[in-house]
Amino acid sequence: MVVVGDGNGNVGAALGKAGAVPDAVRKGTTYARKAMKHVTLNGPTIPHEITSKFSGAKVLLKPAAPGTGVIAGGGVRAVMEAVGVKDVLSKTFGSPNIINIVKATLAALDQLRDPVATVERRKGTARSSDEAAS
Repeated sequence: MVVVGDGNGNVGAALGKAGAVPDAVRKGTTYARKAMKHVTLNGPTIPHEITSKFSGAKVLLKPAAPGTGVIAGGGVRAVMEAVGVKDVLSKTFGSPNIINIVKATLAALDQLRDPVATVERRKGTARSSDEAAS
């Protein structure tokens, strides 16, 4: 399992399989770069608390105060550092399988939304429907 990121909100992960370890890492890195996605961040942390599940692994991510650091285990820590998150609290439940934990973490990051943009979007759609009714 290879996790790649630019430290600026983009991250990708993939599994590379080959007969030799260097070939597997090379393939995994290539696949992970192709699978990169952008993640919504709130400065050095995440915008809100999120829980996600993949197969038997469940991951809880919570925003943390500046200076807290990345409080996370192996798979979650790798993803968070690749994304560029500096302050986050996490807890994994269920399966200890690193592959499923990484996929659950990526699913959680994919569900993150910017609260300010969401409120503006909702107000914008609410205003247009109110104007249409007038």
